[in-house]
Parts: sequence; C-alpha cells; structure tokens
Amino acid sequence: MDLLMEIETYLHRTGVSPTAFGRRAVNDPRLVLDMRRGRRPKPHTIERVSAIIHPAARAEWHS
Repeated sequence: MDLLMEIETYLHRTGVSPTAFGRRAVNDPRLVLDMRRGRRPKPHTIERVSAIIHPAARAEWHS
C-alpha cells in the first residue's frame, strides 16, 4: 500500500489531524499536506512514519 494512503487511513481511523501527525512523526506539521502535493519522503522519514502507523511491527523489528 502507498505510504500516503496508509497515513490517510490512519488519520481517518484515529481522528488525528494531518498537522498533528506530521509534527509527531517527524516534527514537520506540513508533512502530510506536502505529501498530498507530491512530496516524496526520504527513507528515514518513511521509517518514522511507519513506526507510528504500525507500532507492533516496529517492536518486532527491534526485538
């Protein structure tokens, strides 16, 4: 699944605003808005976003 689509699903499911998500994930409140406009995140950003969206997977990865 596309990362932006995963983020959008997470936002819808949790009710978190796009700016709050970006701030929490990578200290960038414009992250989601910029991705909607075509921004392509770097690998480190993808890791941090994925850790928020899929916390159980991250715990398994680092154990």
